[in-house]
Amino acid sequence: MTGAIKAGLNVASGLHHRLADEPELVALAAEQGVALFDIRHMRPALTVGSGKKRSGKRVLTVGTDCSVGKMYTLLALEAAMRDRGMKADFRATGQTGILVAGEGIAIDAVIADFIAGAAEALSPANEDDHWDIVEGQGSLFHPSYASVSMGLIHGAQPHWLVMCHEMGRPHMRHLPHQPMVSLAECVAANLRAASVTSDEVKLAGFAINTSGYGEPQARDCCAQVSAEFDVPATDPVRFGIDAIAALLQERG
Repeated sequence: MTGAIKAGLNVASGLHHRLADEPELVALAAEQGVALFDIRHMRPALTVGSGKKRSGKRVLTVGTDCSVGKMYTLLALEAAMRDRGMKADFRATGQTGILVAGEGIAIDAVIADFIAGAAEALSPANEDDHWDIVEGQGSLFHPSYASVSMGLIHGAQPHWLVMCHEMGRPHMRHLPHQPMVSLAECVAANLRAASVTSDEVKLAGFAINTSGYGEPQARDCCAQVSAEFDVPATDPVRFGIDAIAALLQERG
């Protein structure tokens, strides 16, 4: 860190521990004429969520677990929707997404009571044909992060959910004692939670990380999931995500 500052570089940090709280780094940055950026913070001023209906369209990624591709899925979906002439904007809720998009709110730095309000602020009322593409976090079934997931689900007030999953993952990330749940159970729980603020929420499809398997196995998995739930299922990296964009355009 000090080496970067001495080299004349601005420094951005996504850590929970803030650079601004380190007097030596602050002094060194001032001496070198560089800026320090803390990505995880509770700015702007937030209010609690209201659940009040608002205009515009919203799609949210949810997941069977953490680290299953929610951010990449929505960045790819935003690009695919724009290619189709749709009005779509990615709304970042994690530090990496903020660095990619240049703006957003790091939800895991927000006090619990204000998470839903932060999601509402990120995706306010908009034109009827405008889509906010809201980055999901965690999983309702992960004991460590379910509260963040629930707040985002309620605040985003999504019309559509995209379920993210890693093919073959045996248990929750870092929790070998916590087995994965079935896709059907996860879909049902997320739709039920989302219906609290969005009574017509639907499943738009699945984004499946198949990187641990060969292409034939990956295609078979996606085909099986698609047939079971009657929505597109794809690996956005391997096979693209246009089928989900097409569904949203046709049924949105």
